[in-house]
Amino acid sequence: MIDYSKFPNKQIACIDMMSFYASCMASLHNLDVRTVPIAVVGNLQHKGSIVLAASPPMKKQFRVKTGTRLYEIPHHPEIRLFEPKMSYFLEISMTITRILHKYVPAEAIHVYSVDESFIDLTGTEKLWGNPEQTVKEIQHEIFETLNLPSTAGMGPNMLMAKLALDLEAKKTGFAKWSFEDVQTKLWPVSPLSEMWGIGRQTEKTLNNIGLFTVGDLANAELSRLEKKFGIMGNQLYHHAWGIDLSEMGIPILEGQVSYGKSQILMRDYNTVAEVRAVLLEMCEDVARRIREVSKAGRTMTLGIGYSKNAFGGGFQRSRTIGEATNDTMKIYKVCKELLNEFHEGKPVRQVSLSITKLEDEHSMQLSLFDNKKWQVRKLGETMDEIRARYGSKAILRAVSLTDAGTAIKRSELVGGHKG
Repeated sequence: MIDYSKFPNKQIACIDMMSFYASCMASLHNLDVRTVPIAVVGNLQHKGSIVLAASPPMKKQFRVKTGTRLYEIPHHPEIRLFEPKMSYFLEISMTITRILHKYVPAEAIHVYSVDESFIDLTGTEKLWGNPEQTVKEIQHEIFETLNLPSTAGMGPNMLMAKLALDLEAKKTGFAKWSFEDVQTKLWPVSPLSEMWGIGRQTEKTLNNIGLFTVGDLANAELSRLEKKFGIMGNQLYHHAWGIDLSEMGIPILEGQVSYGKSQILMRDYNTVAEVRAVLLEMCEDVARRIREVSKAGRTMTLGIGYSKNAFGGGFQRSRTIGEATNDTMKIYKVCKELLNEFHEGKPVRQVSLSITKLEDEHSMQLSLFDNKKWQVRKLGETMDEIRARYGSKAILRAVSLTDAGTAIKRSELVGGHKG
């Protein structure tokens, strides 16, 4: 058993805007997101464009949800379709943060995403009274000010607040979990990927060793989990007991363990050459982000999703190289090998790329047989600086000028969508 008295027991809330993009568009057009079927679509000019957000009535009445294609949305007079206005969404997000600042100082707020924030109300009782009631007052103020409904979870730490939000509050509007709720509310959760922080691949690995519920994970031998997953095994075990030592402002899963990019293409890419073009652009982008934090990676994972016109499907394959790299062309070479080996000749509609097994850049060895490594690294750094100063279109690879390239069009977007 865990002695919870040894761990912090705070008053932390996780506040999430309900169907944020759809709610923003509803507010802009004086509609009620709770009663009007609304979908925010990436591009209304392309029938294959996807739904980025849908209001509750849209999901319930018409079974339209995030990821649905535009051509799959039924023609109905009550349905309202909008394109995203990312600059407006960001403006609303900042307004929400300013509202939170009225209740707590900046260091007690962690903006987790554009529509979700953590807030630490520990010690505010003398100012605002009961923290639970304060959260509800914040939700009320956001709704009265911006016409945005929200849900909120509360807990003794960031993890428990997030779990209360995801597993209960999104159905009820508000939920507060304590350590006493772990065994009755958290342990029955299954499949394991329903728990925040556990992905499909980790779930599969846990299932393979006989763990199917959060309770199974909590009652597993810690040494066994650490042997299988390393430090992540220790974290999984303690999370299953509702324990999280993250400080406000630090991600719950400390340290980014991967860098990646995913892109749904606006049309079917029918040839490998076309896919290679967009893949090189993605390698360039991910490599730049890794270089910015002085990291290098050894495992590249390529995901390919086939077009629905080819009955869907796809693959995801990884390859680990002997020496960590942040060189665009070395990353591209590995991804190109994976594409050549596993692509089945079907038209492609989605491409994803991630790099894991990260290490500090200074650990990269200088090879006796590659005397250009340092020059290549400096070249990459120079290109990064030019793009940072003059914009992402200031310097491009030739593939971006072809019909298959997407970098130029995407550079005009905010958050991947129209501003």
